[in-house]
Amino acid sequence: MISGSGRGIKTPVIVLNEKAYVESVGKKGVGLAQICEEVAAQHNVSIAICPQQVELAKIASQVQIPCFAQHVDPVEPGSQTGFVTLESVKEAGAVGSLVNHSEHRLKIADIDFIVSRAASLNLLTIVCTNNIAVSKAIAELKPYAIAVEPPELIGTGRAVSKVDPAIVEDTVKEVKRIAKHCVVLCGAGVTNGEDVRAAIELGADGVLLASGVVKAKDQRAALVDLVSGLE
Repeated sequence: MISGSGRGIKTPVIVLNEKAYVESVGKKGVGLAQICEEVAAQHNVSIAICPQQVELAKIASQVQIPCFAQHVDPVEPGSQTGFVTLESVKEAGAVGSLVNHSEHRLKIADIDFIVSRAASLNLLTIVCTNNIAVSKAIAELKPYAIAVEPPELIGTGRAVSKVDPAIVEDTVKEVKRIAKHCVVLCGAGVTNGEDVRAAIELGADGVLLASGVVKAKDQRAALVDLVSGLE
């Protein structure tokens, strides 16, 4: 177990982002979370899921695996309309949130606010970055985890652990030098067990992925294949 700014999650870990795909909306999102829970138990591995925002509370109440929000806003509770607060995410049953995904970028001051406030609420933050320099800057904020994802590879099926292994290896080295307990995840293009195994061999503590499982014809089979990279 690696501890973070809240409850730690056993590593290596697979973090599945459901995004806003039609394949993960409503009952399909719940079903996918249940598949993740079953596969995690059957293979004794760590899997976390990031449901669609409107399904977060429902899914968190129906599965025992860790649930993360896909995004939170850098605001305090109060006169805010249409924003997602960390407090509401915690009440929904999530253990934390993704932050600064390439599809929902934030300013560094906003990331700092979210990471700090999350820590005070015993929530975990997985902050997405796009290169080594940004990863080093974020590591100074001491989030629970950093997920390095070159945006040009996201959703391509071309895993960063194979296409650009140096960015994974060097990110791990630099992040651990600054914040030795920070979990480092590898994202972008991860689609199978071989990609996961390559990421772990490069020093990553796990992977963050989406379409490789969510859009698969057989989601369970895709997830089991991924898990083989951890065994």
